[in-house]
Amino acid sequence: MNKKVAEKAAEVLKALAHPTRLRIVELLQDGEMCVSELVDALGVKEPIASQQLNKMKDKNILGSCRRGCMVFYYLKDKQIIDELLDCMVEHCKNNHSK
Repeated sequence: MNKKVAEKAAEVLKALAHPTRLRIVELLQDGEMCVSELVDALGVKEPIASQQLNKMKDKNILGSCRRGCMVFYYLKDKQIIDELLDCMVEHCKNNHSK
């Protein structure tokens, strides 16, 4: 891995490195959701959800589209993010007791 790719990978991992952001990614694995749906599913206030969504959007993990007054978010590289999340979850499950 060259330096530029390593730096980009580190940025993506940093952008995912928060429990709420990981939960958002997990929710979006099933398809796009609007902010209010994410707020309800996460049990957090809208400003907190919006802040976390914007951090991931800024790092090109999420995309968004506006429909009327609602903003919907989705995973930009769904297959890659799905695989990454699955690997992380599996790693944590396997190493939980160690």
